[in-house]
Amino acid sequence: MKAFRIGSIALLALLAAVLPQSALAEERSCRGTLGAITVDNLRVPKGATCTLQGTRVEGTITVKRGATLLASGIKVVGNVQAENAKNVVVNGASRVGGSIQIKQGGGATVRGTRVKGDIQYDHMRKALRAENNRVIGSIQVVENSGGVVIAGNTVNGNLDCKENEPAPTGGGNRVGGSKTDQCEPL
Repeated sequence: MKAFRIGSIALLALLAAVLPQSALAEERSCRGTLGAITVDNLRVPKGATCTLQGTRVEGTITVKRGATLLASGIKVVGNVQAENAKNVVVNGASRVGGSIQIKQGGGATVRGTRVKGDIQYDHMRKALRAENNRVIGSIQVVENSGGVVIAGNTVNGNLDCKENEPAPTGGGNRVGGSKTDQCEPL
């Protein structure tokens, strides 16, 4: 029995050394509110609402179909990803180490957030806002139909907008790269 325990411990140690950390990270499901705690990866399940207040996520936040994420003052090492979500809000001096990618869903707001990657709104149906953010990458806004406001952002990369109906509104954006297509006047 003792040899079995030692063998099991050795196997676990070997797996920990060989597998990438992301394979060992746990995913926490969020329904309701989480405060100032630290989690590995976070998933907002289908149809759920998750409110984050000062939460730290060591990996990625994934928002599922019909779900809502309301996040304020969060710190995310990885990305915030949503596909077919009802609504995604990231604000309150939040920090995202990767990108914020929101696709084929309802509405979204990213306000007062520092994003090391990109902000992407793609094929969204409701109102979208990107305001007063510091974006190291680019802001990309493509084929959205609910109206988009892009205002007061500092963007190291590009501000790209195309095929949005109506065209995005806003202004006061400082862009290190180029402003293209519908974003040229912003």
